[in-house]
Amino acid sequence: MSFRKLSILLILLPLFIFSSAYAEEDVDFDSDDMIPVQVRMIRNSEILAQVGNDVIKVGELNKGEELMVYPLSAEYYEFTFGNAHGLIPKDAFIPIRKSRKMFGLELAGLQKLNQNLITTKQIKVFDRADVKSPVFGTLDENLRYPIMGRLRDSDNKLWYEINIGDDVKYIEADECELDNGLPILTYHHVLKDEENKLFRHTSTTTSDTAFDAQMAYLKEAGYQTISMYQLEGYLNNTLNIPAKAVVLTFDDGLKSVYRYAYPILKKYGQQATAFIISSRIKGQPQAWDPDSLQFMSISELKEIQSVFDIQSHTHFLHRYSDDNRPILLSRSEHNIELDFERSSRALSQFNPKVLYISYPFGGYNDSAIQAAKLAGYHLAVTTVRGKVKPGDNPFTLKRLYVLSDDSISTMAERIANTRTDITPIYQPQ
Repeated sequence: MSFRKLSILLILLPLFIFSSAYAEEDVDFDSDDMIPVQVRMIRNSEILAQVGNDVIKVGELNKGEELMVYPLSAEYYEFTFGNAHGLIPKDAFIPIRKSRKMFGLELAGLQKLNQNLITTKQIKVFDRADVKSPVFGTLDENLRYPIMGRLRDSDNKLWYEINIGDDVKYIEADECELDNGLPILTYHHVLKDEENKLFRHTSTTTSDTAFDAQMAYLKEAGYQTISMYQLEGYLNNTLNIPAKAVVLTFDDGLKSVYRYAYPILKKYGQQATAFIISSRIKGQPQAWDPDSLQFMSISELKEIQSVFDIQSHTHFLHRYSDDNRPILLSRSEHNIELDFERSSRALSQFNPKVLYISYPFGGYNDSAIQAAKLAGYHLAVTTVRGKVKPGDNPFTLKRLYVLSDDSISTMAERIANTRTDITPIYQPQ
């Protein structure tokens, strides 16, 4: 037996003992005396879990099935669900003293693969890798669920092994999709078409009507905008995130974001992250001038915090060197670290948890990565195009652009997990 498996077995030994050390009969119990509690379902029951921003129904468990639960309240117990916990009504099960199996034993030989499955419909969860085996329950659509392992049955059919209720369960691979990553969308400047005279050919400038249409699509298609904190939980396999999730980021801290993007996001109930160049924050709001790149003031940044989380885009490093390269690339690790720390301090008046940074112009090197770590940041984003998923380097995260001339169809295809997941766009008659 490998050292890793032996270590896991030692950790789970109390669970094995609990699963097998009691008599045959079902019994009454006092929740204060039994943690964890092995139970048997006495009826079919819906299960709930925190997924992204909301506690929602995530599936059902079937009568007669067994799982391990943990006392939570007078009405609900917790159980292992995905990267966190699910909730099940206390009146849906009874405790048992003798299980048909030793819970946790199969889990000892498995380890998360840094890979999730995605449910695009309600799918069955089986007790064994066999469609003729008892159905443990179902998972609802729009979930990301961590895969513990893969196996093939006697017919060479691929199955995914997952953990529900501290036990291994099985899902048919052809009934779900593999998670291809979560999109982080990048924006900078938002203007009305009629006032945009100088930035029409700048791909990072978006019209207010186009941005409104994009946010309307996210809402209509069922996407949930999540924070960088939630993204970190997704990357670290500690939070449950919906299949349809997206992170919205705005670099620089331009006044146009306050003037146009902020009310649109507020209208659709979206949240976003503003990566702010902390040295360019204005003491007082400036009179609006669409022909220049203006930056937000202290009061404007405080106002947008009902929608935006404030994070760092460096302090003095958002500029080019004489050879037209990001100046960060010519600085020492120590100087970069000092700048990153200064930015964090400057932004602490808006947010005591400045944990994420966007490299200026997307430029980074080994010195920047190490400086970000030493300055206390948890994640750093680049301008390299692509999605992010567990296992990625947290200090070189990719993002996606929605360019000024991109159609909603193009955006929909870009953020979907696969081409078959694209929600049709409503066309007025």
